[in-house]
Amino acid sequence: MSIPQSQQPDDDEARKREAEAVAMRQRALMILLDPSARQRLMNVRMVKPELAHAVENYLLNAASGGKINRALTDEELKQILRSIQQPKRDFKINRI
Repeated sequence: MSIPQSQQPDDDEARKREAEAVAMRQRALMILLDPSARQRLMNVRMVKPELAHAVENYLLNAASGGKINRALTDEELKQILRSIQQPKRDFKINRI
């Protein structure tokens, strides 16, 4: 089962565009976060990739909207993480 030659260039082009988009996101985050904040985001990405992606989207949207004009510190990133993260539910188990 091989891929038809006609679809292979389209797949290569799509992969190339996706790689360029990821590289552009990474360059933007390098500017928006100081080294300690970048490290924290990388750690979050290993544990909760969906949370890291949501924070990245928030940061990129805020920067494109002009709300962020300098590199964020680790403490500021912690505040953003707390605000975006879903609150944990407390479960109570009553034994009868």
